[in-house]
Amino acid sequence: MRITLDQDRCCGAGTCVLTAPEVFDQRDDGIAVLLDADPPAGLATSVRDAAARCPAAAIRVEAE
Repeated sequence: MRITLDQDRCCGAGTCVLTAPEVFDQRDDGIAVLLDADPPAGLATSVRDAAARCPAAAIRVEAE
């Protein structure tokens, strides 16, 4: 799986960090940061859930 995060769309809600903290973090201003663009398969469910919960639709999950 390949993850992309559009920081320009991010609204700083933090749901991605709460849902998949191994893959996402937040800067001091609240904007999300992608920690791992190619996470292990074991995190697929939480990453897809984080993308689905993102109110700004800033996270894209692509299958490889």
